[in-house]
Amino acid sequence: MKKCLFYIFFLFCGIAFSQDSTATYKKRVLESAEVDFLTSYYTQDGDNAAVTGGIGTEKLTDFTPTIIVAMPLNADDVLTIDAGISAYTSASSSNLNPFDGSSSGASSSGDDDDHDHGIITGRQASSATGSPWVASTGASRSDVWSSINADYSHSSNNRNTIWNIHAGISSEYDYSSIGFGVGYARLFNEKNTELTVKGQVYLDTWSPEYPTELKSYDEVNGNLNQGFFQDVPILNQNGAVIDKNGPSNTVWHPVEGFSLIQDKARNSYSLSLGFSQILSKNAQISLFMDIVQQQGWLANPMQRVYFKDRPNYYIGNSSSVPIYTSKENTDVFQLADDIERLPNTRFKTPIGLRFNYYLNEKVTLRTYYRYYFDNWGMTSHTASIEIPIKVSDRFTLYPTYRYYSQAAIDYFAPYEEHLSTSTYYTSDYDLSAFDANQFGFGLVYTDIFTKFHIFSLGLKSIDLRFSQYNRSTRLKASIISAGFKFVLD
Repeated sequence: MKKCLFYIFFLFCGIAFSQDSTATYKKRVLESAEVDFLTSYYTQDGDNAAVTGGIGTEKLTDFTPTIIVAMPLNADDVLTIDAGISAYTSASSSNLNPFDGSSSGASSSGDDDDHDHGIITGRQASSATGSPWVASTGASRSDVWSSINADYSHSSNNRNTIWNIHAGISSEYDYSSIGFGVGYARLFNEKNTELTVKGQVYLDTWSPEYPTELKSYDEVNGNLNQGFFQDVPILNQNGAVIDKNGPSNTVWHPVEGFSLIQDKARNSYSLSLGFSQILSKNAQISLFMDIVQQQGWLANPMQRVYFKDRPNYYIGNSSSVPIYTSKENTDVFQLADDIERLPNTRFKTPIGLRFNYYLNEKVTLRTYYRYYFDNWGMTSHTASIEIPIKVSDRFTLYPTYRYYSQAAIDYFAPYEEHLSTSTYYTSDYDLSAFDANQFGFGLVYTDIFTKFHIFSLGLKSIDLRFSQYNRSTRLKASIISAGFKFVLD
């Protein structure tokens, strides 16, 4: 991929040179090609995993390397290519099949190479155990998300008009996305005022993966004496083994129809408006508003839901049933009542502003506020401040703070608080009410003369940052990131 991007880069540089060789000189939008190498490492932990119905481990790690190449095609046009991957390991997602890794469970077959979480034979699962507090070793424990995007921008001769088009694709094992959009910016008042408008479309498609007990139930048409369930005892709330041929009110069965969803698309359409004004030599303000319409399958088929008006059933060690919601439970798992269900449309609107103030040659204030609301009942407030402190000609410190608060959507309830008579329901704590604080610190090195070189690339800047995130639901996360910007000499 990197070699391909550099070949494209040199090709376009050759085209740009041949086009400009006979033109009269004017200042270029981008003087020379720039290459950014970005990477980040993210880790989190919490106790409210959505895959296991609102309780369970949320441990996750993610490593994301990215390369961005910006290439001047001529004095007015710039092509930018952005390619990256995100390799993650998730304890929560691993429990899509919580029975992988049990003493004679699916993992004992040694066939874990793909993402098929389908039927496990009765012989394999005869001693199946699992827990929302213990990560499974199944295929869903890790995945790689990859993406590539291209953006083409053109500036008018007087640089007062800029338009761009962009397109991109991304995919992971159960989800793919195609996106494209256009943008237009107009500068007025000697470039002190700027108006922008952008439109974007994302056409996404699910390749749905269901919790293993639901997928197995559907595969055998509800016959608990076949397939995965054949030799697996199912326990009731009291820890007693049920009679799989008993009355329907004493036998586990999920809500019907979870696998009958035909529309596997999730499409998003957005319109963004922006206004920026330089107020004085020290102050600038920006206002923005987005209008977003989503439609299609907006729920996540991996996420279980449990109802308080239905009996509970389990697979695993009966003695652990009374401590199921405790981290001490390592060997019993509750069978799902249903998957998350949400409306197939959502209308979202964020409105916000930025205000930047230059105090002196050493210190600048950068502030941000956003208010968000949607037709699912969620509202939120975001406020942040960043204070770049220039400690020398080349080094700048970036202390930051961000506060976030949101109200829950209308369809959220914790583990076993939903009613089966409801139409929509989720126990995903990302959609719950919570407050969050994020503290960060960064260090940026800048060398406008690009004295340090790697081959023909001159190092322009290095950006190192660390942030700590704490949510009132007890989710904690940390991220460390690094960015290296090079200029082609």
